[in-house]
Amino acid sequence: MCGIFGYVNYLVERSREDILNTLLAGLSRLEYRGYDSAGLTVDGDKTNESYVVRQVGKVAELRSLVNESGFDLNRKFISHVGIAHNRWATHGQPAARNAHPQRSDPSSEFLVVHNGIITNYAAVKSILESKGYIFESETDTECIAKLLKYVYDSNRNLDFKKLIELVLRELEGAYAVLVKSVHYPGELIAARKGSPLLIGIKSERKLRVDFVDVEFPEFSVTTEPSAYSGLSDDEEGSASGVPTISMSDMTLEPPNPAGLLRTSTALLGDGGLFVPSPGISDLRHSQSRAFISDDGVPIPTEFFLASDLPAIIEKTKKVIFLEDDDIAHIYDGGLHIHRLRHEEGVSNIRSIQNIEMELAEFKRGGYDHFMLKEIYEQPESIVNTMRGRVNFENQSVKLGGLSNYLTTIRRSRRIVMIACGTSYHSCLAARDLFEELTDIPISVEVASYFIDRKPPLFRDDTCIFVSQSGETADTLVALKYCLERGAMCVGVVNVVGSSLSRLTMCGVHINAGPEIGVASTKAFTSQYVALVMMALLFSEDRMSKLQRRKEIIDGLGTLSEKLSEVLELNDVIEETAEAMKDKTKMLVLGSGYQYATALEGALKIKEISYILAEGILMGELKHGPLALVEKDLPIVMIATKDKLYDLVASSVSQVTSRLGEPVFITSKNGPRLIEPTKASTDGKVAARAESDYVKFEVPETVDCLQTILNILVLQMLGYWLAVKKGYDPDFPRNLAKAVTTR
Repeated sequence: MCGIFGYVNYLVERSREDILNTLLAGLSRLEYRGYDSAGLTVDGDKTNESYVVRQVGKVAELRSLVNESGFDLNRKFISHVGIAHNRWATHGQPAARNAHPQRSDPSSEFLVVHNGIITNYAAVKSILESKGYIFESETDTECIAKLLKYVYDSNRNLDFKKLIELVLRELEGAYAVLVKSVHYPGELIAARKGSPLLIGIKSERKLRVDFVDVEFPEFSVTTEPSAYSGLSDDEEGSASGVPTISMSDMTLEPPNPAGLLRTSTALLGDGGLFVPSPGISDLRHSQSRAFISDDGVPIPTEFFLASDLPAIIEKTKKVIFLEDDDIAHIYDGGLHIHRLRHEEGVSNIRSIQNIEMELAEFKRGGYDHFMLKEIYEQPESIVNTMRGRVNFENQSVKLGGLSNYLTTIRRSRRIVMIACGTSYHSCLAARDLFEELTDIPISVEVASYFIDRKPPLFRDDTCIFVSQSGETADTLVALKYCLERGAMCVGVVNVVGSSLSRLTMCGVHINAGPEIGVASTKAFTSQYVALVMMALLFSEDRMSKLQRRKEIIDGLGTLSEKLSEVLELNDVIEETAEAMKDKTKMLVLGSGYQYATALEGALKIKEISYILAEGILMGELKHGPLALVEKDLPIVMIATKDKLYDLVASSVSQVTSRLGEPVFITSKNGPRLIEPTKASTDGKVAARAESDYVKFEVPETVDCLQTILNILVLQMLGYWLAVKKGYDPDFPRNLAKAVTTR
């Protein structure tokens, strides 16, 4: 949800055109996250001036507005800070006034871009309005900008980082923010809590160390109960001139900020260049070891800040992933990371990681849409999930991320799988196999409902959290709940370095590669394969399951080839979608392992084609859903051969006898599903054979792996229905790729 991008160049000369193109390109790489408006800000031609451009619509429309702005594109900057944002509306409708950056005042003294939701924004806004501040938008983000100005106006000697700390301590909820200010030229603040944010680094010289030190807070904290968490109504503020800030259970007492007096880091030099000044306050003495050169000469450096890797991968492979409560302060070519709070067990460094990804992975290649590309990547992506983990010769599974915890997991009283959306469906699909192989009770929970219920958990429970992005807000909140109760927490995630991968005790990366399309495809199949491997590993000490395990491992070995066979149905599925595109509702029926397939298939169809599709368990057909069956209603029936095949045949009979229009997903050369319908005496019902119905025949595999083949058909059906109806399957309305707010 939403996309943040920032760019800082230090001693690297760039024209305003270069800077604008960098910001716009970064936003373009984040379009897949879902948004309805976009905006950016760059330095103006005068001292203490910022240009802000905001537009409802796509990044291409923002680019057009920038081109029409009349900016001096040839103006050179040797040091500059620019920030940009794609907004997904949460507070206020899509409108230019609600787009980011949000400003503190008409002079744009502080400019903020923000992902997340500030839950106490209404209270903060009310207090600021009582102090004379006029709000221009309906957003919660504007509260951050105006609160920054309020605190700054109360004490103009505050260092930028100290100012941000004071403000962030007043905010509740989730956020990833970038802040620039005319009062702190050449500086940028980035902070996160519950919403992802990373920093890419590009320097002309090799960094001295591959990490950045974390600096912990100097604030003293005294306990003092307060009835309300908010700004004090005391206009005079504290003795030091900083407004008093009261918390729900403590009062913050910042040190006297007089010693934090600083000078500008950027002055307008000759030739129209903004040149960093060495005149920084002697009292700001901390230096980041990574950015100190041997000869003491500043290192020309560029920083790229973003919500996700695709935005920066073209520029650099060196990345730092910020953690919750981190505050990153960039100035004078250095990166300083501070902690908002001092907590036990928090690492005192942030590693600079080398990301082994290429820009081509984030491009469509020869495909019309990312979704189609990712559907066709699945024969390869599931192999990548298994690579180095499944030994097909000795029929064994090894998952290095779990090896030190296997004994604890195998002794679990129960296993709780927690996820949202498509990831929830992958857990549901794997539940039966986990129960069969491990003999451990399994429960599958929707993360949001799990949080609402707050069910009892115990130390001998194992909780498995599944997420493609690793940043899903509900899943992370559920994870923290389980960690607090001492449960073993395992992660299954695609994005390396994500919050989920860092917070869980152990886990498995599914290695599906970047997934750009909002509708998840290859992540589902790779998640399921990863969960199958986990079930195999957890049960390897059970001799009674040996033959079943061997059967499944053999099935995994042929899965990629069979997926390629299913892809050959693409043209037939496209023709079927053309015939079905005007339908407004649809049922998808499955049983056993295929119930999760039906749910996931229905989700794919509804989220990108906007057809009201409902996944239904075949055994429940007579308990209500049968009332929906009528003539010409499309009913996709998953009827591949397994132990429940007779039940499927019975459900088919119930549908066809009521003139429903089934579309079958069946096994190649499988048994007959229906007998020809006899013509009625009045001639109103013609005799129909099985061959008269649409049927997609897929290869047969082990029952627990059939889901992976069957879902491919439904993914392609959803894709072609969207295309035939004229919709963009990569950007379904109202949806975002990573749901980073509750």
